[in-house]
Amino acid sequence: MSSLLVNKQEIEALLAEVKQIAYEAGRNIMEIYERGFSVEEKSDHTPVTEADFAAHRVILASLQALTPNIPILSEECSPPPYHERARWPRYWLVDPLDGTREFIRRSGEFSVNIALVEGQRPVLGTVYGPVVGCLYYAAKGMGAFKKYGIDDVQPIHVRESCSEKVVIAGSRSHHSDEFKQFISHLPDYEIIPMGSALKSCLVAEGEADIYARLGPTSEWDTAAAQIIVEEAGGQITNTQMQPLCYNTREELLNPHFFAFGDKSRCWSKYL
Repeated sequence: MSSLLVNKQEIEALLAEVKQIAYEAGRNIMEIYERGFSVEEKSDHTPVTEADFAAHRVILASLQALTPNIPILSEECSPPPYHERARWPRYWLVDPLDGTREFIRRSGEFSVNIALVEGQRPVLGTVYGPVVGCLYYAAKGMGAFKKYGIDDVQPIHVRESCSEKVVIAGSRSHHSDEFKQFISHLPDYEIIPMGSALKSCLVAEGEADIYARLGPTSEWDTAAAQIIVEEAGGQITNTQMQPLCYNTREELLNPHFFAFGDKSRCWSKYL
């Protein structure tokens, strides 16, 4: 396999496999979701369950078998130091269970996020919500899609023109002071509450105009959704309206960001 993805056939083959890996991780998560689970706390005081680790093990083993020469960075393992990661031409960036708090609350609004990053930008991504039974996926230059069940595949596209009333995909768990200030500057708005990377997918499929995340996230929270939003015609940017980039420094925290469809608006003016 070449050092970079250079042809459509290669990326199509990888995407087909990654979709199946996401489904398998989702099945493992649902087994634990349905039978009950205990909750632990990580060193950063965020919750974790056996479902996070079960999904991590499935994804890690499957990706290692699929692409043994591509490194994997997952939320549920310690990252290598930046001087080592900086040499990676491409790598898998994974959140095995995005939205652990929603998993614990049994809201159903959690997802399996798998992305392939090249040159500091995602080029392939899947976001799978096992409770809602919906898979979102995209690869660079191939468009973005939503799949329910076995055969129901639909191309998706952002809402390119935002009306006076802004539809916001909003977190169920995090409403920062910055977010409250942001929405106070909008002329009119409606919030659709949602958990995990599914918020960005609402933007990608045109159900919401924007997801404004003005609070802490990590790079594995956004990479898969970013390529889906971009291939659907939108953008995920920092608050200076520059696309999010990955693996550029030691820490793996994102800046505050916007996921949106209407590129004619400078969303930062509402901060």
